[in-house]
Amino acid sequence: MSFYDRIYDVVRKVPKGKVITYGMVACLAGNPRAARVVGYALHANPEPYVIPCHRVVNRNGGLTHAFAFGGIDEHKALLESEGVEVIDYTVDLSKYLWDGKYE
Repeated sequence: MSFYDRIYDVVRKVPKGKVITYGMVACLAGNPRAARVVGYALHANPEPYVIPCHRVVNRNGGLTHAFAFGGIDEHKALLESEGVEVIDYTVDLSKYLWDGKYE
């Protein structure tokens, strides 16, 4: 399994209404120093309606202007449609961060 495949596997498991950071995805996929690679992988997301890359935010809870599937406003809209509150294009990680536990 490639590192991109492991990234996609982690992101698929993030539940609706929760977010995860690029760094956390990198850690859970097996390479804690590869947060930037996570961004590249999500930008190339082969299944945008299956792999919910909109649930990935930066280490401060910030959304990205480079969101591959419609920009920052689409990123915000997708999160809000799942019940995640976004204020000034930022998510409160103390409230919405996924703990990485698979249920």
